[in-house]
Amino acid sequence: MDTTTNTDPDKATCIRSLELMATGSVEELAEVYGPEATNREAKDEPSAARGRGPEALHATARWLREAYSDLHWEVHDAVRDGDLVVLHTTMSGRQTGPFTAYADDASVEMVFPPRGGRAFAVTQTHWFRMQDGRIVEHWANRDDLSLGQQLGWTPPTPVYLARMLLARRRARRPASAH
Repeated sequence: MDTTTNTDPDKATCIRSLELMATGSVEELAEVYGPEATNREAKDEPSAARGRGPEALHATARWLREAYSDLHWEVHDAVRDGDLVVLHTTMSGRQTGPFTAYADDASVEMVFPPRGGRAFAVTQTHWFRMQDGRIVEHWANRDDLSLGQQLGWTPPTPVYLARMLLARRRARRPASAH
């Protein structure tokens, strides 16, 4: 197992993929993700993110960017074992837009409105399966409880619960009604 971060091109590709989630275009994501790449985390994301390939990953990036400003992943460790690369990271940023969670049928399940641009920093572990120098599969372990606590989502106050319900109602309206 190789644990260095700067000598392995696959580890460098995975690190770059996180940077591109914060700032990259679909063309840049196509440089690191294969055409049939899958993101196992997309089951809770908008329908456009549930497909395969760089376009779906870019939909995930847009979804994150709509809620969070100043997105950044600090990589603490990178480990490779065969075709797997694992990154232990801290994701940080500020919530400046609503964060929308989706149900299995891709309908809006819950909306978490921002609370004054609060900052957050949470640990995550990202797993990547590599093939021919590009990512073909991604999944993650995230500390969503700490994220919710830092952003004031949990425990919710009665006023924040009301804001969440109103935001969900607005998000569920047909596009013509917005």
